Amino acid sequence: MEEDNSPDGRECPVARTLEAIGDRWSLMIIRDAFDGIGRFSEFQKSLGVAKNILASRLKTLVEVGVFDVRPASDGSAYKEYVLTDKGREIFPVVVSLRQWGERFLFEPQEVRSVLLDNESGQALMPIEVRSSSGQKVGPSDCHRVKVVGGEAGRE
Repeated sequence: MEEDNSPDGRECPVARTLEAIGDRWSLMIIRDAFDGIGRFSEFQKSLGVAKNILASRLKTLVEVGVFDVRPASDGSAYKEYVLTDKGREIFPVVVSLRQWGERFLFEPQEVRSVLLDNESGQALMPIEVRSSSGQKVGPSDCHRVKVVGGEAGRE
């Protein structure tokens, strides 16, 4: 797949996504939010990240609409970071990264966390990319096009 080498990646959804949420700390913050963490101090304790980096990443994630900031649900003076619908839509990305890591970055007997389905208690099925007809597809089965004024032209 050809990369968009323009400085701002204006035509590439991958470049824009990485600009918004693609650094390590942002994805780890989002991962922790899926695990129920919502307060600054909880993120800081879980991740061990410097407070200035955490504050910067959370600010960006709020600006791009991944999180809303709300008063704490327990009525305290604290604020909580709550995933928006847009933020919850990142879940398959996080699961896909997790599954890739489980498959390729751990030895068979090495301790690791596993994501289980609450209903069945079983590990999730591997995420797959499917065509509009439901067929599993890989990189050689796809191509990208640029859309200009509502018309698609092959790149």
